[in-house]
Amino acid sequence: MNNKKTKTVVTAQDVADLAGVSRSAVSRTFTENGSISEQTKAKVLRAAEQLGYQVNFLAQGLNRRRSQLIGVVVAHLSDPFRSSLLEALLSEIKSRGYQALVTEVRKDDDLEDTLRRFTQYRVSGVVVTSGQPPEALVEECLQLSIPVVGINRAINLSKVDVVCSDNQKGAQLAAQQLMSAGCQTIGWLNYKDSTWSGVDRGEHFKAALHDWNQQPAHQLINIKTEQNCYEGARAAAHQLVASGQQVDGVFCATALMACGFLDGMREQGKHAPEDFHLIGFDNTPLTSQYSYQLTTIDHSVKETAEKVLWCLESRANNPELAQRQEQVAVSLLTRHTSP
Repeated sequence: MNNKKTKTVVTAQDVADLAGVSRSAVSRTFTENGSISEQTKAKVLRAAEQLGYQVNFLAQGLNRRRSQLIGVVVAHLSDPFRSSLLEALLSEIKSRGYQALVTEVRKDDDLEDTLRRFTQYRVSGVVVTSGQPPEALVEECLQLSIPVVGINRAINLSKVDVVCSDNQKGAQLAAQQLMSAGCQTIGWLNYKDSTWSGVDRGEHFKAALHDWNQQPAHQLINIKTEQNCYEGARAAAHQLVASGQQVDGVFCATALMACGFLDGMREQGKHAPEDFHLIGFDNTPLTSQYSYQLTTIDHSVKETAEKVLWCLESRANNPELAQRQEQVAVSLLTRHTSP
């Protein structure tokens, strides 16, 4: 049983009650040049420290419930797609008159702390690009009229919107491309502890190959990486060749892993498209470089960012809307690795 209590937001009124002063006295304590006696100020500061009170500086003095900040939760910025997505989000946030408060998280506890901080800053919205936010903290955001949107993840909360690429269509396009190329042994490459989006893409890819896989000469294999990165996929290529397993087509959960797998196969004397066809997911700048020229599933980070901000603003105007699941259109961008 989890006995960990969810920390609630400490308000200025809580500080005032503990210090035995008025709400306005707390406000004056934390306002530059505020008119307040040293004795009262000391009482307020002691109470604030005891309660762990954090001042909502950004909304201080403003006659509104929320700041003009959008909180953005990110992780693994070394991944080119995540960096491109963050850049698009920052641009869209700025174009709509907001400012971004970006926090990188590395573990679940970081995500919890970040969401609590966002509520204390009274952000206008929260965008979660990494991790699974705790239900209690999301509910706290909603109670404070702070809409939450998740990108490329499953969040099963009725009032939290989700924006994701059309994984089903992308998987079908990749499967059709590899089947049209005459591939007989097709591999699906993904991280062993995959994110939701990776799992979703894999399930749709296998479904698209169901009838093809029933034919005796055809085989679908899973290729698992130990690390969710370029090096993990590169190592997986070495292990695949060492095992003696032959593949003539591979679809990867991300473009970064596709690039790693391509380099790993090259090091083993295997080249695309002569020896195998290769398709990634995410059209990052790396994929178009001369050394890769990767065939990939393309989806617009700009469109993703636009849908995210639309969800935030429309839910702020109508908090009781049912959950929306907005899909970003995808297309197959053919290059050298599967022409």
